[in-house]
Amino acid sequence: MASVCDRFVIAFNGEIYNHLELRAQLEAQGFVPSWRGHSDTETLLACFSTWGIEQTLQATVGMFALALWDKQEQQLTLARDRLGEKPLYWGWCGDTLLFGSELKALKAHPDFNADIDRGALSLLLRHNYIPAPYTIYQGIEKLPAGQYVQIKKGQLRANVQPKEYWRLNQVVENGLANSFSGTDAQATDLLEQAISQAVSGQMLADVPLGAFLSGGVDSSTVVSLMQQQSRQPVRTFAIGFDEPGYNEADYAKEVARHLGTDHSELYVSAQDALDLVPRLPDIYCEPFADSSQLPTFLVSRMAKQHVTVALSGDGGDELFGGYNPYQFAPRVWRKLKVLPFPLRQIAFRLLSGLPLPDKLAKLLRVLPAKDKEQFYHVLMSHWDNPDQLVIGGQAHPTRISSPEQWPQTDSFEHWMMAMDAGQYMTDDILVKVDRAAMANSLETRVPLLDHRVVELAWQIPQHMKIRDGVGKWILREVLYRHVPREMIERPKKGFSVPLGQWLRGPLRDWAEALLSEQRLVQEGYFAPSVVRRVWSEHLQGKRDHARKLWSILMFQAWLEKQ
Repeated sequence: MASVCDRFVIAFNGEIYNHLELRAQLEAQGFVPSWRGHSDTETLLACFSTWGIEQTLQATVGMFALALWDKQEQQLTLARDRLGEKPLYWGWCGDTLLFGSELKALKAHPDFNADIDRGALSLLLRHNYIPAPYTIYQGIEKLPAGQYVQIKKGQLRANVQPKEYWRLNQVVENGLANSFSGTDAQATDLLEQAISQAVSGQMLADVPLGAFLSGGVDSSTVVSLMQQQSRQPVRTFAIGFDEPGYNEADYAKEVARHLGTDHSELYVSAQDALDLVPRLPDIYCEPFADSSQLPTFLVSRMAKQHVTVALSGDGGDELFGGYNPYQFAPRVWRKLKVLPFPLRQIAFRLLSGLPLPDKLAKLLRVLPAKDKEQFYHVLMSHWDNPDQLVIGGQAHPTRISSPEQWPQTDSFEHWMMAMDAGQYMTDDILVKVDRAAMANSLETRVPLLDHRVVELAWQIPQHMKIRDGVGKWILREVLYRHVPREMIERPKKGFSVPLGQWLRGPLRDWAEALLSEQRLVQEGYFAPSVVRRVWSEHLQGKRDHARKLWSILMFQAWLEKQ
């Protein structure tokens, strides 16, 4: 779309939820409206023309990836939303600058000729995803969340520096420095207002709208506040599994009944998920190995049959201390650090080769950590030394491996939450949801990641997030104003599939073909002996290596598609 003044042209993917307010602000400042339509794209263009780049980006409430061409200055601006809900890939191939929301779009260009980045492949094995700014291709980057980059005609990468217009570390530090000092009830009121405001803004849609509902704290909170603001029953969607221990659909149904939503559920068999596996390399245009991508795709496909936009509860764990490690990691580390570091190193070397039960094996992995940050890095890694597995794969530095990128926090718990919000949430959780939904032409929106909610969350003191060994205390307090406590209180369970069993059963032949020794030798990416040993241990039931193997399988399946 071109601006009214014809100076700017924009390509835009996303939603600006406060665009009507931005229009009103422009008009109040004397901007003479000659609006041609009602779209947020047109509003953005008028803002860029009037206020410039940085002021416009800071005024937006929304999710987006955009490219803005300034004809007068012959300058391209690429920008991404604050939390990274929408993807933006960019990079040079020869003299050609390529950018887009998907790697597929870049690959379609005749000048595209990038090699696989083995350092990024090492990161995939460690994290099950490739963190920004890296991609699976050398020289092609993901623009990090909350940043924009300006490129003049003829400029090359060496002369271009992305700029931050919103910085998570700064939000963390400002929040902790201006910690909320009121009562529990006052904090709960404030949080409820902030989330309600975000939900209200994100419910504006000229197409049918609904929400994912797992029956957990985050999605139940979002749905409660949607239903409170809606005249008719909100459409909600849940997915169930026939496998015991993996089914949460009954909890969702109970919450839906209590709130009076118009609820749909879909029970999926192992076969439904398995039929999807060959499609994953197309849906995720670079290798991505969080196996909850399977149920996320299936719930998105179901929702799309009834609605065009779905709200989700993502972000609650990172903002309010929900993940289990936030509770147990500080306890384990306190006990572990009592043992002198040299002693722990010796114990690690002595015990390394022995067949240990899973829990002990996990403890053994963290023994040689020299400090709590490294302890957490190991805890969050799938492969501990991926560089030894990927041939020529020296891993790149990431947020979690680079102390200069850490925010100053007041506790280990808050440090872990800030680390996850800056990397795992953006590069795993949001990627998983966005690609699974977009593959079904469904738009997802994440009210808990409204930047005003995020900024408030960092002002809330830790004892209101984690209390008596339970995470998300204050979010639960908001929820219990709408849903009875006993409906929600149960151990936390991730959105997962029985991957270990599937790899020994119905997926075995598919995996064996991708992991065959001959193939690994021929392709030359992985040390075949290590992969074969781990696969064999998994098949024999000695250890559950499903999550390790999935990262290799997702790369292999992606490579085959290329």
